[in-house]
Amino acid sequence: MTTLRLRPEGPDDVLPVRRVLAAAFARPDVATPPEVGLVDELRDSDAWIPELAMVGEYGGEVVGYALLTRVRVKADDASMPALALGPVAVAPHRQRLGLGAAVVQAVLDAATELGERLVVVLGDPAFYRRFGFGPADRMELTSPWSGLGGPWQALVLPPSTSGDGPIPRGEVVFPPPWSQV
Repeated sequence: MTTLRLRPEGPDDVLPVRRVLAAAFARPDVATPPEVGLVDELRDSDAWIPELAMVGEYGGEVVGYALLTRVRVKADDASMPALALGPVAVAPHRQRLGLGAAVVQAVLDAATELGERLVVVLGDPAFYRRFGFGPADRMELTSPWSGLGGPWQALVLPPSTSGDGPIPRGEVVFPPPWSQV
């Protein structure tokens, strides 16, 4: 019986992850989807948190991916850490089997264990609602995507054993690699 194995990305996963991203985000007008370059650049940035790059392996093949990277929430003169979810991808031949949901839940669980408090995402509300995401604007979070309404979402993670810090509110500032998306 083949089962899904969820684990942090390792050095040998870089090329398989690139293949999953390229296939999942393929468009006829673009040779390499920008999501591939985004992940490559995030790996080389201060936003990268190795424990929060999660792969889903099915039958020994990397078929799913979910990434959380560091963003900052600026309010007045203060800045607080938060996370951005994305990209999330599943190889086309393994879509609609629940693998995307599994890899997203795994990376959110890992973030909770690390004591993280807030995650933002730009994506399909119907998909992300199942994890508890809701409109980010209602949580007083702004970004370049604020005016989009539904796709701009946020999730407050449950408190970890290290306590529950304050929930950041303000402008979400993404690291430079995000400017290409």
